[in-house]
Amino acid sequence: MIDRAEELEAFAPYLMNRIMARYNKGVEAGLKEAGVSVAQMRALVVLTESGPCTINELSVLTVIKQSTLSRTLDTMEAAGLVVREARDGDSRVRLIRLTDAGHSAYLAAWPTMLGMRDTMLSALDPDEQAVLTQMLLRIFYDIRHHDF
Repeated sequence: MIDRAEELEAFAPYLMNRIMARYNKGVEAGLKEAGVSVAQMRALVVLTESGPCTINELSVLTVIKQSTLSRTLDTMEAAGLVVREARDGDSRVRLIRLTDAGHSAYLAAWPTMLGMRDTMLSALDPDEQAVLTQMLLRIFYDIRHHDF
């Protein structure tokens, strides 16, 4: 008879989902102290690393549905963390840009992200961590549907 628990533990997508759920739960508590949500932090990180982008681009890069992201951006804009601006005078396309306050929030919250990453990967030595990252990147670039 097949042990379903063992079969499930050998199913990589299930494991990745469980790992990320635990990671996000730990990050959520730490980010609360910094005054940002997980969704807000995702937006802060992407805008810091990628610069201004459209909501569609930000939705893909943050892995947040556009409707949820739009509400998150409303809250962030009200808090002065981001601004929405027309792109090159075209009012149909809005770019989301990080403000100085948004960059400060990123700097305050980023150590929490690094700390949780270190906790999550603590069972692996640095060489194993590098191999894992390279393997995940190979999977990511093979499976993605967008250019970003």
